[in-house]
Amino acid sequence: MSLLKSASIVSLMTLASRITGLVRELLIAAAFGASATTDAFNVAFRIPNLLRRLFAEGAFSQAFVPILAESRARQGDEATHDLVNAVGTVLLGALTVVCVLGVLGAPAVVWLMASGLKDSGGFDAAVVMTRWMFPYIGFMSLVALSAGILNTWGRFAVPAITPVLLNLSVIAAAAIGAPLLRDHGVEPVYALAMGVMLGGLLQLGVQVPALLRIGMVPRIGLSLSAWRRAWAHPGVKRVLRQMAPAVLGVSVAQVSLLVNTQIASHLGAGAVSWLTYADRLMEFPTAMLGVALGVVLLPQLSRAQASGDVKEFSDLLDWGLRLVLLLALPSAVALLVFAKPLVAVLYHYGRFSPHDVQQTVLALSCYGVGLMGLVGVKVLAPGFYATQDIRTPVRIGITVLLITQAMNAVFVPWLGHAGLALSIGLGSMVNSAWLLVGLRRAGRYTPSPGWCLFGLRVVGATALLGVGLWMASTQLDWVGMRAQPLWRIGAMAGCLVAAGVVYFGALMASGLNLRQAIKR
Repeated sequence: MSLLKSASIVSLMTLASRITGLVRELLIAAAFGASATTDAFNVAFRIPNLLRRLFAEGAFSQAFVPILAESRARQGDEATHDLVNAVGTVLLGALTVVCVLGVLGAPAVVWLMASGLKDSGGFDAAVVMTRWMFPYIGFMSLVALSAGILNTWGRFAVPAITPVLLNLSVIAAAAIGAPLLRDHGVEPVYALAMGVMLGGLLQLGVQVPALLRIGMVPRIGLSLSAWRRAWAHPGVKRVLRQMAPAVLGVSVAQVSLLVNTQIASHLGAGAVSWLTYADRLMEFPTAMLGVALGVVLLPQLSRAQASGDVKEFSDLLDWGLRLVLLLALPSAVALLVFAKPLVAVLYHYGRFSPHDVQQTVLALSCYGVGLMGLVGVKVLAPGFYATQDIRTPVRIGITVLLITQAMNAVFVPWLGHAGLALSIGLGSMVNSAWLLVGLRRAGRYTPSPGWCLFGLRVVGATALLGVGLWMASTQLDWVGMRAQPLWRIGAMAGCLVAAGVVYFGALMASGLNLRQAIKR
């Protein structure tokens, strides 16, 4: 299967996930608005998500996938299955301990994450929902194990589509569960926590048939002797050695998120939710472009590294970076100049007020400044992980964390919650630029010919797109059209379609062969 086809499959599955995710956020925004209770849910949900990104999809995947790909290439499927069994056994034991500790220590965890909720009145609700949702980290860590196996075998569709199940579960909880709890005198936001847990179970369950088809279902030992044998497996020791710096590297971003959530919780009721709603819109381009490319590139880069093909390694990175410029730059400009229509059309219903629209637009515009960096990191970091060099991204990440917090000190007093988004965006730009320089200096990446002309064409076409969207954003009263939702939705869709036609039409008019540019 070609890389473009693989990336397209992941992007399409991710698109379905993000669409259902937006429906989920729309329902939550309409039902609960931006209030102390939604802040409580967002903080409680962010805690297992933080640990998931730290230990599961983050450090674990970065350490596990290159070693798994190397084992399959050099030792065959049978030895690789033994590695999977051992890793799965150790992972399940560790997860059990973490989940028990998380449930027992929920008050301390919430206080560390968002002590400002004590002032806004959402602290107790956040503790309750944290206890309900903490086992979600266990489900998602096992999902990450399954996804690493399936992606290494070139089965990208199932791991990419599974987040849809979480979104559908939370949608059902918001639409059906919340009214039922309200009718029985129970805080309705608790239904969202129930939906998250159901979604975690469904995501794990759907992995099993896919693993059965490739004969790689982990055989997890539950006895103490089996756990000891698993710990003694040399592959497990390698994964753990690689995870140590990987945890530190991923924790840099998560510590930044933790600090930002803590700061936001002290900026008044609604601040955490405004940032969360803006972040959900940012996840569209970052997931469809950055995550999709990263998922596809890491196994391919690991394979090229294992075979010693330096040119193939560089060409893979070059292909990914061209797609980043081609697709992420216009997306970033669209978020900057078309933020108000996006937020108004998607969120401005029910209890989501015009003030909430304004505050979310500020956050989204500031996030948009760093979109190129957020997507670029997803492509560049695998260039280090595939060579099992995790320490370099860690050193860069720690420095960027310090830079980001220094920018918070400057921007938050000036812009409030939007200053947090701006610091993250600018920090990601520094991170991606530093990673690029590191790959160049290490000789792992050499740009292919034609970058200057390619860049000029993309920048010119993006400028035309930006002017058109800016005019559409300023000429229509997007907030005032709340009483005409269908007309407002149609207007936004028409503007985006027209912008896409202008952008790709300008590229083709400039002489760019799109098929040749994206084909790998």
